[in-house]
Amino acid sequence: MPLPDFLIAGVPKAGTTALHAALVPHPELFLPTVKEPKFFLSDGPPPTTGGPGDVQTYQEHVWRQEDYEALFAPAPGGTLRGEATPFYLYDVQAHERIKSLVPSARMIILLRDPVDRAHSNWTHLWNAGLEPEADFLTACRAEPARIEAGWADFWHYVRLGLYGYQLEHLFQHFPREQVLLLRYKDLKDEPARTLDRVCDFLGVGTGVLTAIPKENVNRHVVEDNQVNAVLRWLLRTGGTLGHRFPVPLRLAARGPILTVLHRKKGKRPVTTPEERAALLPLFAEDIALLQDVTGERYDDWLSVDRHAGAR
Repeated sequence: MPLPDFLIAGVPKAGTTALHAALVPHPELFLPTVKEPKFFLSDGPPPTTGGPGDVQTYQEHVWRQEDYEALFAPAPGGTLRGEATPFYLYDVQAHERIKSLVPSARMIILLRDPVDRAHSNWTHLWNAGLEPEADFLTACRAEPARIEAGWADFWHYVRLGLYGYQLEHLFQHFPREQVLLLRYKDLKDEPARTLDRVCDFLGVGTGVLTAIPKENVNRHVVEDNQVNAVLRWLLRTGGTLGHRFPVPLRLAARGPILTVLHRKKGKRPVTTPEERAALLPLFAEDIALLQDVTGERYDDWLSVDRHAGAR
């Protein structure tokens, strides 16, 4: 059966798209054109309800095994097959599904400062017009109610960053030699060395990949004003009802609205010391657990200095 030999299994907003794109040219590797199949996130059809835009995303899940295997069927003989779904680390039930179907799969985990990861996550959804809260901390405080209401994992700004708990569970199912932990900062600042670490871990030739594609970072500034409020309402409404319409029609309707919403460009917002100070207590215990579980130091993430958050 054509199944993956390795998975880029975590975490969202930590460079998984860039790593996926960087690995594609390696002649000994094969990654399908579908970047996030999300196969191991469910035992059957994905949910049919959720937060803004969730149902449309669920429609993209490759949840039938025959369809999942078909993604890897074009792989040339002798290549290692892999895919990138950054929610596999967070969904602890996915660990058991992976263990059951591909127990020898190697997993690559990219970790990012959890406060900065959460802020990037919120910024992504805010710029997409789907996040109703204009204030990052308010959106984080809304998380428990959103989870209770069944909003999808990408809305779990804080919980997605509890890596210690997630890795502790993962290591109960897979030996540590099957898991490679990387830092987001290392991929950005030392791409050649980091890519060689990945290739060495996978057992393919090193020195082949030297750079990652330029990040597709949204540089648009979506202000909280009356015009944008209307545009965001339209996008959220479309995100709630759009799954009932064909994809081309959805894209045709959404495109002009996003163009107007993204009319202003500027610097990508970063976390402030005040935001870091408010959220760090939520992560302190888990960071301590992460250090115990991995034997690596992550206490630099506990700084309220926003520059530390890029590490």
